[in-house]
Amino acid sequence: MTALAVEEATALFDSYGRRVRDLRISVTDKCNFRCTYCMPEEGLAWLPSSELLTFEEITRIAEVCAVRYGFEAFRLTGGEPLLRPRLSELVASMSVLGVDIALTTNGTGLARQAGGLAAAGLSRVNISCDSLRPDRFAEMTRRDDLHRVLAGIDAAAAAGLQPIKVNVVVMRGVNDDEVVDFARFGRERGIDIRFIEFMPLDADGSWTPDTVVPSAEIIAAIGGVFPLKRSHPVGDPAPAHVWSYEDGAGTVGVIPSVTEPFCGDCDRIRITADGQLRTCLFSLDETDLRGLLRSGATDDELAGAIATAVAGKWEGHRIGQVSFKRPRRSMSQIGG
Repeated sequence: MTALAVEEATALFDSYGRRVRDLRISVTDKCNFRCTYCMPEEGLAWLPSSELLTFEEITRIAEVCAVRYGFEAFRLTGGEPLLRPRLSELVASMSVLGVDIALTTNGTGLARQAGGLAAAGLSRVNISCDSLRPDRFAEMTRRDDLHRVLAGIDAAAAAGLQPIKVNVVVMRGVNDDEVVDFARFGRERGIDIRFIEFMPLDADGSWTPDTVVPSAEIIAAIGGVFPLKRSHPVGDPAPAHVWSYEDGAGTVGVIPSVTEPFCGDCDRIRITADGQLRTCLFSLDETDLRGLLRSGATDDELAGAIATAVAGKWEGHRIGQVSFKRPRRSMSQIGG
């Protein structure tokens, strides 16, 4: 892709005037964890490999988004994306597009793969970790792998994947007593911690409003120990509300998906591992890009399908409202 191609790209807007420029790409629905808030202990029915988008198909979608519509960021997700063999090959094929490429992972495969991914063109990484206590971590994930996650964080740092962010889903009565511990962990290691409000995307449908720990409560708990000041840039579409430590020891963020929805600034769309385009994490409808790709659609037809889907992007997810409906897929099946 040439610089001229980027300059000539047509910005893609939805009907509410929001520019869409961030694509989340799930490369697999499989996961080696069985997090209690995400999936049952026995796992889910995994997609057969023939139904997954190939790397060539993913790269073609990415190229249309970058060249035609000026997308600025791609994020690879799962399931657990590091379970997809030869993931660095996909990163290398996408890196020629000159777009920021990030990864969201549980970190267990990073000790082995971080260096290769960085060499292939991966820019940065988000690592999911919901407890720093080995016993609780094992109870929450049904896997005794906290040591592997921590090793993955170290490997990402050694590979130069910066910034490193650790994502923490906070749940009332489960791990909300570790908020300050995570803040201290981030300060000591130079890592940005991102606390995420628990959303109704669990596989067993057990989510209730009283399991949500509001972001304001999280910030108050941290600020009571490590004084904070708000530093989130005005107009930044990133979902996290960012705060800086007054002593300069980094930042902490909260993603208030439930209590303070950021739908009005949303700039992202998602592709599931089986090639379905979703314009919202909570979408009830999908656009079948895999079907188009495998039926011989041209790039113009693919671009048109993406634009049509974006034009129909709804105003917001409506969590907490009478009209809210859960999507039929859980988080791991959609892509984090």
